[in-house]
Amino acid sequence: MPIINSVAAMQDEVARWRRDLHAHPEILYEVHRTAGIVAEKLKAFGCDEVVGGIGRTGVVGVIRGRNATSGKVIGLRADMDALPMTESTDLPYASKSPGKMHACGHDGHTAMLLGAAKYLCQTRNFDGTAVVIFQPAEEGGAGGKAMVDDGLMERWGIQEVFGMHNMPGIPTGTFAIRPGPLLAASDGIYIEITGKGGHASRPHQCIDPVLVGSHIVTQLHSIVSRNLDPLQSGVISICIFHSGEALNVIPQTAELKGTARSLTGEVRDLMERRIIEVAEGTARLHGAVARVRYERKYPVTVNHPQQSEFAAGVAGEVAGHDKVDTDIAPLMGGEDFSFMLEARPGAFILLGNGDTAGVHHPKYDFNDAAIPAGISYWARLIETAMPV
Repeated sequence: MPIINSVAAMQDEVARWRRDLHAHPEILYEVHRTAGIVAEKLKAFGCDEVVGGIGRTGVVGVIRGRNATSGKVIGLRADMDALPMTESTDLPYASKSPGKMHACGHDGHTAMLLGAAKYLCQTRNFDGTAVVIFQPAEEGGAGGKAMVDDGLMERWGIQEVFGMHNMPGIPTGTFAIRPGPLLAASDGIYIEITGKGGHASRPHQCIDPVLVGSHIVTQLHSIVSRNLDPLQSGVISICIFHSGEALNVIPQTAELKGTARSLTGEVRDLMERRIIEVAEGTARLHGAVARVRYERKYPVTVNHPQQSEFAAGVAGEVAGHDKVDTDIAPLMGGEDFSFMLEARPGAFILLGNGDTAGVHHPKYDFNDAAIPAGISYWARLIETAMPV
């Protein structure tokens, strides 16, 4: 079962959908144009049911197979939202929305699942029900959780759920997956430092929050190397440091923000505890006060063994078994498909995007050459899992 011929024939059409979405990125839950296009197309394809407003702005389409004797219901999920960043690609379909960009390929994910929905509506060569899930707010808004909390799994009786994400750096049209932890828990670090402001020429009369913050950043970045077992995985990155308004004023406060990543609950607990201890203690040494908030955002994305093996087999039939890495090393990126995998068994697979800029880079672009493999994977997954 290589690339499906009819799927290959729709590549240009799906690429046009994708490029339109790329030119009009929307962030978090404000994906009204994107969700409207998705719902309109699903209805035009002939989905048996199309429902919007799930998890605020998510869209669900239901496609019943030629037979419905198996009673099986499988969900396929794509994310729709973009990132709050500026694109620098100079592509003819580059973002027309300043400060917003499809820098993670969700435009491609949405377009490929739409292509799969069109194919499945036309053929219906399966025994059961396919539920196509278009999710908002993956990029930090926990849209996956919002859809689960809104009754996604129960309302449509979803028994298994599968997700896909493009992966720059692995060849186009190939796949990678692993059972167990695939992507890390993603947590937020928020630190407010209060010192004592004053004139920049009299630092001895001040408690400089910039200096305190600098020491905190250095100390936090030592936690992984000195508190964590070298055989475990963890990341702490402080990415925002705000303080001051004038070049000759030592400010009163400073603000640090960052992220912590982990693959196990034990490491997550350790990093949370040490981040708070280190930040508060370092500030205290300098006579300042640090208030720390550690926010647990996305859990570890854990693939279920049986569904992972099945997904790898389907990918192998599409791309060739030698083009599926079934033991890719875990990645420290986060993904809120983890909430769906906590609700139902399933698997998350990576689709090669080729030698492109990495995700979240201002020159990133989804590789349209990956479209046939992505759509074929979705279609064959449904047909293989629920054969007529």
